[in-house]
Formats: sequence, structure tokens, C-alpha cells
Amino acid sequence: MSVVLDRPYRFIPPHRGNLWPSLIQRFRIVDYYLRLKEGVHSFECRNIEAFEHALEEQKGILLSPNHCRYADPLVMGWPARLAKTHVYAMASWHLFNKSWLDGFAIRKMGGFSINREASDRQSLETAIDILSSAERPLILFPEGTTSRMNDRLKDLLDGVTFIARSAARRSQKKHGRSVVILPVAIKYLCKTDCTSWVEEQLDQLEIFLKANHKKSQNKVDRVGRLLEHWLNCQELKILGEVKPGSFQERRLQLASEIMNRIDEQLGTSTDSEDVHGRVRSIRSEIVLKCFEESSVDISVLKSATKLVVLCQELITFDDDYLVDGGVTDVRLVETTQRLQEICFGKARQNFPLHAVIQFGDQIDVPAGKSPRGQRDPLVEGIRDQLENMLVQLSQEALPC
Repeated sequence: MSVVLDRPYRFIPPHRGNLWPSLIQRFRIVDYYLRLKEGVHSFECRNIEAFEHALEEQKGILLSPNHCRYADPLVMGWPARLAKTHVYAMASWHLFNKSWLDGFAIRKMGGFSINREASDRQSLETAIDILSSAERPLILFPEGTTSRMNDRLKDLLDGVTFIARSAARRSQKKHGRSVVILPVAIKYLCKTDCTSWVEEQLDQLEIFLKANHKKSQNKVDRVGRLLEHWLNCQELKILGEVKPGSFQERRLQLASEIMNRIDEQLGTSTDSEDVHGRVRSIRSEIVLKCFEESSVDISVLKSATKLVVLCQELITFDDDYLVDGGVTDVRLVETTQRLQEICFGKARQNFPLHAVIQFGDQIDVPAGKSPRGQRDPLVEGIRDQLENMLVQLSQEALPC
């Protein structure tokens, strides 16, 4: 996820009208964009009756999908169209800054911004108001960021259930309505055999990384070897040498060393046992120093930003994703595209995918606050449903 350093944060509210989202649905603009830009050619919705039932009851609806691809927010437009409703969605502010057209389109489809680098009261208040009034269903991704690991679920953020509980209290007091959470599992499946596509992409990656191709290696081994070669390159560039140890040990050690160096450069102290929390803290420190009086040069902040992005890549790998005996065609495509993003800045999206959108069961949101000193049971309820659905859906992918 990018860090915006060329302008201070400004909240972008959602477009409240119905004309634009109606036109987008009618002319199937989402279908065209997903096919052209994200390689998602078709879809199916399962148990959408749960969504339609909640709409009929006029409840405040929080849709809580997993988040493995940039396509996910637009894919959620398909069940909205089938259920004949419009939706709102919270989106990272950097997405509104990619281009004028992107910002315009996201807002017209119901998106509003969230500042992930600091507290954003306006965004939280907007989300709570939408839910409590049941104006439209609200999409919040509890993982926060994408992972390109469709069969895995990252840690869920407590902010989602904070919004849900706050909305439930307000809705009960002002409108006499209830608020529910609907977990939604999004699973992408390959529409065709991926062998020739993957081999073509790996040929290009091997040329870029200057990694010799061994004809005897199969596709899975080639991807694993490219990942290790990429890590070797990063260690040589940053540490001056290739370290011993397993891939997991080396990538986490490199991420820790990078964060230590950033702290030293910026004069900050973000030491934490939670590496994900430490990365978020460093991101916040960079933005804070950029827009407040600081002795740190902007070029240093931009360099630190690139290193933080590298840290995010290092700490979010699942070392068993291609070696746990369950390697599928989808996992192979995902990991290949992740390598492309790392090396080229963008993945090739010309491989056709089919999206399955499966709705879980309603989770009633209590008006009370979450219990202290323990994990919020709402978070656990979302996690359990998403994990169970993803396990079942992963079995529909073809083994490699």
C-alpha cells in the first residue's frame, strides 16, 4: 500500500446520489473494467439470499469480505447489482490519488477515504452514520490491505467491529434498527489451464532477475527459486551479503534490519514485538514528519517509504503457500503475479479468472462495547466464517 507524501490528507466523502451508481450498474462498466484491468471475466454469487434477506429487513448491513486482490471492491459490485442495491465502501486515501479518473470513479461508486496513517474521525463518523441509518450496505475489508494469497486470511483489524458496535448503539437509540455483519468470501478460480501463461511469465522474471533457468525444474520449483533469488538480491543490496538460514528466517531478519535503519535515520523508536504494528508505526512517522516541521529531508522520507514497502512484502509472505502439499493453479498464478508486482511494479492481469462470491450467515451486532482484555467475539465470528468458507472454496481449485 502506497504512502502519499506529495499532499496532506483531506477527507473525501462518498457521493450520495443514485444516478451515477445506477448508470454504472446499467451499462456494466464494472464488468468491462474487471475483465480489462484485473483479468476477472466471470462471476457467481452463492447464498446471496442472506444479503437480500437483510436488505428486506432494512437492517444496517456491514459487508465484511476477505481482501486478496485489488479487484475485490469492484467484484462486490456484482452482488449489489443482483440484489438491486447500491453500496458504500471505505477506501485507502492513496487510491483517490492515483489519477483524477480513479478518484472520480471510486467516489461515484460510493467510495470514501480513510487515512491509514493516522486517526480519521470524519471517515469513522461517516461509516457509523451510514450503518446506523441503514442508508446503504457498507463494505469494510477487515484485513485492511491485499495479500495475493486467496487461501489465507491475515489478521483482522479491530476497527471494523468498533464501527459496527458504535453504529449498533446509535441505530438502536435513534432508529430502533439492528445492525448485522455479513462475512463474504471472495475466491478466484482459473478459467483455463495456467501452465503456458505461468511459464511465459517466469521466463520474463528470470531474465529480469538474471536467474538461470533449469529445464528440469517444474513450475512450483521455479517460482520458489525466483523468490529466493529475489531475496538474495535484496540482502546484497541492503546488507552487502547473502545471509544463511531458511527463507523465513532471512526475510524476517532483513525486515527487522531495515526497520532499525529507518528508525535510526528518522530519529524514531518503533520497536515492537508485532512486526506488522511496527511497519504501521513507521508509516505514520514518515507522514507525520513530512507534513510537520522536521529536520528530515524529503528525499530521506521518500527513501524510507520505499523501504517500508519492501518490509511489507517481506513480512507478509506465507512460507508454506507453495510447499504444504496443497499447491493449486490459483496459488501459482497468485505468487507469479506477486513476483511481478515486486519486480515490475505491476502484475500482468491477462490471465482469465472466475470470481466466486459467497455470503456467510448474519452476525447480529450488540450495542455494548467489546469485552476488555480479550479478543472481540465479533472479530472471531467474522474470522471463523471467512476461514471456513475459504477452506471449502479452495478445494475447487485444481492441484498442480
